[in-house]
Amino acid sequence: MSEQELPEELAERWTPPEGSWASSAATRRSMLGNRRRDTRPELLLRSLVHAAGLRYRVAAKPLPEMRRTADMVFRSAKVAVFVDGCFWHGCPEHFVMPKTNRPYWEEKIDRNIQRDRDTDNRLAEAGWLVLRFWEHLEPEACAATVIEAVAARRQEVQALKLPKNTC
Repeated sequence: MSEQELPEELAERWTPPEGSWASSAATRRSMLGNRRRDTRPELLLRSLVHAAGLRYRVAAKPLPEMRRTADMVFRSAKVAVFVDGCFWHGCPEHFVMPKTNRPYWEEKIDRNIQRDRDTDNRLAEAGWLVLRFWEHLEPEACAATVIEAVAARRQEVQALKLPKNTC
C-alpha cells in the first residue's frame, strides 16, 4: 500500500519525516498527486498547436547539456515553450504563499523562479527563442503566439539557407 492510499485513521496519526515539507498527510497526498508534465494547460496548448500542423517534441531538453526540459521543443526553429504553473513559478497575479511551513515554500518558489531565469538566459545565449506562458492564460492566444513565432523562426532559417544572388 502506497503512502497515497493510507486509510484515514492512519493518515490522522501520520507525522511528517524530519525536514519534510508536508504539514499533514493530506497535504503530502495532494502534493504527490501533482503532475510534472501533461497538465491540462499543456495539453490544451499542444492540441491547438498540433491542429495547426506544427510538430514538436514534448518534455524534451532543448540543449543536450541542460538537465532542464521544456514543455514543447521545436528544434529546427530553436523555439522552447514553457507552460508555468501559477503556484510553482510564483505568478504575480495568482500566487499565494502558503501559511504553513512558509520558509520552506519561500525558498522553494524563489529557487524555481531563479532556475527559470537561468534557463531563459542559457537558451537565449545558445540562439533559442523562449516562450513562457502562465497556466491561466487563454490557450488560443498562447497557441497563436507559438505558431507565429515558429513560422517566423523557420523563415529566418530558410532565408539563411537560400543562396545569395551574385548577379
